[in-house]
Amino acid sequence: MTSTAAVRALTRQREETRLPGRLARSAATSRGRTARTDEILEWVERRRREIPFSVDRIPFGELDGWSFEKHTGNLVHRTGRFFTVEGLRASVGDPPDAAWRQPILCQPEIGILGILGKEFDGVLHFLMQAKMEPGNPNLLQLSPTVQATRSNYTKVHRGAAVRYVDYFTDPGRGRVLSDVLQSEHGSWFYRKRNRNMIVEVSEAVPEHEDFRWLTLGQIAELLHRDLAVNMDARSVLAGLAGRYPSRARHSDTELLSWIAAERAAFPVRAERVPLAQVPGWTRGVSRVEEEHGRYFTVVAVSVRAGSREVGQWTQPLIEPCGEGVVAFVTREIEGVPHVLVSARAEGGFRDVELGPTVQCTPGNHGRLPAAGRPPFLDLVSDPDPSRVRYSALHSEEGGRFLNAVSRYLVLEADESQAPLLPPPGFRWVALGQLAELARHSHYVNVQARSLLSCLHAMFLRGGAR
Repeated sequence: MTSTAAVRALTRQREETRLPGRLARSAATSRGRTARTDEILEWVERRRREIPFSVDRIPFGELDGWSFEKHTGNLVHRTGRFFTVEGLRASVGDPPDAAWRQPILCQPEIGILGILGKEFDGVLHFLMQAKMEPGNPNLLQLSPTVQATRSNYTKVHRGAAVRYVDYFTDPGRGRVLSDVLQSEHGSWFYRKRNRNMIVEVSEAVPEHEDFRWLTLGQIAELLHRDLAVNMDARSVLAGLAGRYPSRARHSDTELLSWIAAERAAFPVRAERVPLAQVPGWTRGVSRVEEEHGRYFTVVAVSVRAGSREVGQWTQPLIEPCGEGVVAFVTREIEGVPHVLVSARAEGGFRDVELGPTVQCTPGNHGRLPAAGRPPFLDLVSDPDPSRVRYSALHSEEGGRFLNAVSRYLVLEADESQAPLLPPPGFRWVALGQLAELARHSHYVNVQARSLLSCLHAMFLRGGAR
């Protein structure tokens, strides 16, 4: 190694050592460079009033550029880009103990979800965007600096350039704090991945009225508010690992061995099939839906948005049938915070990934006997308020999902509710272990990453209480 390379390596090592302290300082700062948190909320509301937004449901026949293929029944765009709605044939296990067919979104291109960081007055700030997405119940939420598919930032749509994208496509523009390919919703996307990035810069960054610099402390406050911080921002922020105790109930080797064993025992086998060959689902004038009204529907919308790269368009969206619940059951084990994760095999995954303790739409299980309901669902559905450490409504990815809202919970349990020897498919994982796994691809699913961001905020600010 040359002397220059050695100096650079040592500098990087020192920067990595300093980062947890810098994150803690940012988390402890509740007033940012430009505004207090309440002023940030006022800015978001002002942008919501000032920018014309509208989303209207339309029949499939009014989609512009989208149509159902004659032979496959797939819903596709005339360019062959963006995404398609196809069928999926999936099974889990060896031999399979579950097999099903369903509609699925197929979007093979890898987008960028990027947050820009910069230090002001010795405190690390992050550039957040007030971004409209058609599927959000309140349309406009705080989003990453850049949230763009490859079709967006290569301008397939012939729209305006994606602001700030060069900081993430040009590796020389800043210091990378986090960069990892992560999966998205395995129940609704077929093997969808996005590049989750955090890049810190020292140079001056051009300002824009739709963007504000926030500290981690401010973002933590906003994460406690309903429908304030969008899914993509929550996913990216999960890549910021703070200082956590190194002790854990299971060693890293034991944890990785358990994940490998779950993947071997429950392989995910899935293949795309024509949408017309998905039994139990019907296509009407304005909906593709399951015959018993369960799971989700495929609908079409017309969108007008004054602050997007394209001002008007139509598209399909997936709309779930009911509000979901996403919860981590947590315990302190020998003084170290642990969460109870589940090994989730979803049809759109490449492999089993770690998910929350509970992740479901309760309405889909309402008629089942207790033995047939997801484990711990009853515990998180009616929790003792004194044990709730975090609770907020969050929406899922508003660019593809309509009114997809879940109650996100962190619930402290005792031995009678969540024993140290959990049921098969569950494992106690130290918070530090989960944070480290989230810095690698295909270990932690998007719902668990969202909860991890909430746990980061709670822990960096001094704990969940």
